[in-house]
Amino acid sequence: MGAPEGNQFWKLRSKHGRDKIFESPEILWEACTEYFEATDARKWWKTEFHGKDVEECKVPTDTPYTLTGLWVFLDIVKSTWYQYKEHKDFSTIVTRVEQIIYTQKFEGAAVGAYNSNIIARDLGLKDQQDITTGDKPITPEIIINHMNTGVDLKNDEADVDGEQGA
Repeated sequence: MGAPEGNQFWKLRSKHGRDKIFESPEILWEACTEYFEATDARKWWKTEFHGKDVEECKVPTDTPYTLTGLWVFLDIVKSTWYQYKEHKDFSTIVTRVEQIIYTQKFEGAAVGAYNSNIIARDLGLKDQQDITTGDKPITPEIIINHMNTGVDLKNDEADVDGEQGA
């Protein structure tokens, strides 16, 4: 059975809502730097084979910073992180942390420490090209027709019927 209508039981509470996990931006920043230090200290080991005798070697590799790894470390969920990001006092710290994570992954991929394809996808980077024939997009019909006629799609215009443009 629910509480009676018009009750005022909520006034008996000593406080409303739960406490913030991080009381100040400084405490959040300290926790994030602890994550960075712990991640820098944690190494993954990959197996490589070297020499003419093909000797097996275990090579330590760096661990990239990730937002999900940070959230696990801080014991928070994604929505909590974005609530901090929207809070005016915490937004600067959250933005700085996201920039550090982005930069560490980008630079790690650029120097070959991380798989560049995986990091590029994670960071939302892509090499996008708009391939068209004149003002018309390339369609499967155009490709098939040009394969049959041997016309170069890059240099010649074509229409869906496979006829070359002027």
